[in-house]
Amino acid sequence: MLLLAIESSCDETAAAILQDDGTVLSEVVASQASLHAEYGGVVPEIASRAHLERILPVLDQVVKKSGVTLKDLDAIAVSHTPGLAGSLLVGLMAAKTLAMVLGIPLIAIDHLQAHVYACQIAHQVPIFPCVGLIVSGGHTSLYRCLNPLDFELLGTTIDDAAGEAFDKVAAMLRLPYPGGPSIQRIASQGNPHAYVFPRAYIHDKEKLRFSFSGLKTAVRYQLVGTGKQSFEHLELDDATRADIAASFQEAVVDVLATKARHALQMTGLKILCVGGGVAANAALRERLEKDSRRYHFQYYTAPLKLCTDNAVMGAIAWERFRAGEWASLDLDISPGVVRMH
Repeated sequence: MLLLAIESSCDETAAAILQDDGTVLSEVVASQASLHAEYGGVVPEIASRAHLERILPVLDQVVKKSGVTLKDLDAIAVSHTPGLAGSLLVGLMAAKTLAMVLGIPLIAIDHLQAHVYACQIAHQVPIFPCVGLIVSGGHTSLYRCLNPLDFELLGTTIDDAAGEAFDKVAAMLRLPYPGGPSIQRIASQGNPHAYVFPRAYIHDKEKLRFSFSGLKTAVRYQLVGTGKQSFEHLELDDATRADIAASFQEAVVDVLATKARHALQMTGLKILCVGGGVAANAALRERLEKDSRRYHFQYYTAPLKLCTDNAVMGAIAWERFRAGEWASLDLDISPGVVRMH
């Protein structure tokens, strides 16, 4: 059986044709990173317009690469939550149209569940039940994942996501967008203990919430002091820039790893699965690998190409397909996520 998965929740227009045994016949990802680089982050209006321009070429390319035709498909799957409203709508409209014209089932994908499921796709081992840590430009959340389709939110950010903080701090340090890879690259040359930046809620085991706004502000104060001073005349030598980047990254990694461990302790679960763009960060992966040995839990994360947004993780749709959970053609988007207070 064959499924076409479509992903357009943020700034990647992606599609993949997947067999029900896990085989990937083809995949295509059209990145918008260069379009948003000037702004230091994703601009929703630009993202949605780019999806409109790219969705049909991406679908055409993924079908041609697969060696099959649209008539061979058994289902269409699409991310409908969470994400940017305009971006989600482009993918959803394309998926609905194909499902209606071809007369095949439409399957709704929760983008965050798919990020955790990417760990199972990559490692080909059962991962459920587990604690899922999803950390990206738009999300920083912990879930109790009983099975691929049953997630309970344990905690999330009350302000910025970790990936957003990476982008904003990179901009302060005048590093290229996207911020995650830029900070990781320069941080490898710095001292992660040169500056002691705040780690919000790190000792709060009762509420698994995150906050990165204060950390971002602390970096700003370190660079230009308090008040409304601008970065216009800021001069940094390479060593100072590297030390600040390394210390900032260390603070983020420390919070993420510690909170993940608290979630495992709270739930009694022994498996941690990590997904999302920030899961590609080498320092985070190294810390969680060490923690898994020290605290005796299993740790899985996806390979780098499955950490950022992609359609291969849309294979989670087979779980809904087999359960008979097919969406109607009046399926709507649900852009937001639950916030903790």
